Amino acid sequence: MTVNWSWERAADCLPVLLEGFRITLLATVLGFLIAAALGLAIAVVRRTAPAFVTVPLRMVTEFVRLTPLVVQLLFAYYLLPQFSALQIGVAVLGVHYATYMAEVYRAGIDAVPRGQWEAAHALSLPTRRTWRAVVLPQAIRSTTPALGNYAISMFKDTPFLFAITVVEMVTAAQQYGAKTFQYLEPITIAGVIFLLASYPTSILIRRLEKRLAY
Repeated sequence: MTVNWSWERAADCLPVLLEGFRITLLATVLGFLIAAALGLAIAVVRRTAPAFVTVPLRMVTEFVRLTPLVVQLLFAYYLLPQFSALQIGVAVLGVHYATYMAEVYRAGIDAVPRGQWEAAHALSLPTRRTWRAVVLPQAIRSTTPALGNYAISMFKDTPFLFAITVVEMVTAAQQYGAKTFQYLEPITIAGVIFLLASYPTSILIRRLEKRLAY
């Protein structure tokens, strides 16, 4: 069986793929914002809250980290039918990656020199101000490259949203192929778009890592 590339088919499927890319990008951006904020909250709570809060929280985060993303998507999709598939996908992506980002934040917080904490205490800074003005700026600075890598990983994991009927870019490519019986062009172009979006971002993250190194 001979498979021939057709630029005409490539041009025909491109608008469909770009619409799927819009969904992919939307899910990634919103999911990352949720993950970054929730992950930071989890890290701070686990560092400051009493054991009766941190122990159950640690168990929940471990459960989320150790179960497949697809299972979590399907569970939430059938449990929460009142929400759209995209809303559920964004939320699950955010919660799933928040458990990983929480560990990154925790490492960043632990990396803040003890002298910084002692200096804030010596100046009688309130606990909230110590976190806001002293600890978190340093922790977030050191963890920014790692968070960027998780953003790329989330972007590449968006095809899993097909499990809950979200038509992101890969699903759009598959649907086009099923309709025309031509998969080469849509799947190839989808892969190229992923590469064109991910590679410059990875270069930017590496440069940012070098600039933030101290």
